Amino acid sequence: MPLIAAIQMTSGPDVSANLQDARALLEAAAGRGARLAALPENFAFLGLLDGDKRSIAEDEGRGPIQEFLAESARRLNIWIVGGTVPLRGAADGRVAAASLVYDSAGKRRARYDKIHLFDIQLPGRAESYRESANVAPGSAPVVVETPVGRLGLSVCYDVRFPELFRRLSAAGAQLLAVPSAFTEPTGRAHWETLLRARAIENLCFVVAPAQSGFHPNGRETYGDSMIVDHWGRVLERLPRGRGCIIAEVDLEGQRRDRDSFPSLTHRVLN
Repeated sequence: MPLIAAIQMTSGPDVSANLQDARALLEAAAGRGARLAALPENFAFLGLLDGDKRSIAEDEGRGPIQEFLAESARRLNIWIVGGTVPLRGAADGRVAAASLVYDSAGKRRARYDKIHLFDIQLPGRAESYRESANVAPGSAPVVVETPVGRLGLSVCYDVRFPELFRRLSAAGAQLLAVPSAFTEPTGRAHWETLLRARAIENLCFVVAPAQSGFHPNGRETYGDSMIVDHWGRVLERLPRGRGCIIAEVDLEGQRRDRDSFPSLTHRVLN
């Protein structure tokens, strides 16, 4: 059975330092036999201010972050889900939070732009986010064929919107990627529940790499990167700190369970 990896980081505003950290963790994942490794949201850059991502944003298909992903995939002979990369393109200067998938030859196979943006006030806290001030939302779900199965793409706050994941499973997804940078209070309250719910209701594996710990901008992210199977069982997790977790993807077991428990075919409402 193929192995997949979820990588956990504590990224900051230094792109070079973040890429060096990601390189070491990708090497560890490849060394343990992973066929596909997923990096967290904002793996290459978590600025001191949210608007700082505009200054390091890259053009489509070029730039040091995209070159790093392509070169790492090729050198390590591994597929990589590149968390999110800020890409230019919106007429108003906002960037896309683009999750990029590269194959083991270093060729980009998919791009998904985060659809649901994190514009919230945390309950009971003087902590708020307005992601839409600097990020332009995407609009299209994306599923990509990989050596470990058909992979549906999402990012962080997307996990709260089950209709997106229904679209992905209806398009044939067997696995779901959820690269994230969850806040500590929302992660403590909802992270595991949401991941397991998306796995259970779609009978899909979930790979959820996360940011973890205290960042130079003062933000604390929850961590707890997970790999969840199609029955909602947590196969592996990393509660805090940096590192990578590995788990098998049993597509044959998933097929058997989908055949014997065919809830996906019983949908009535769309």
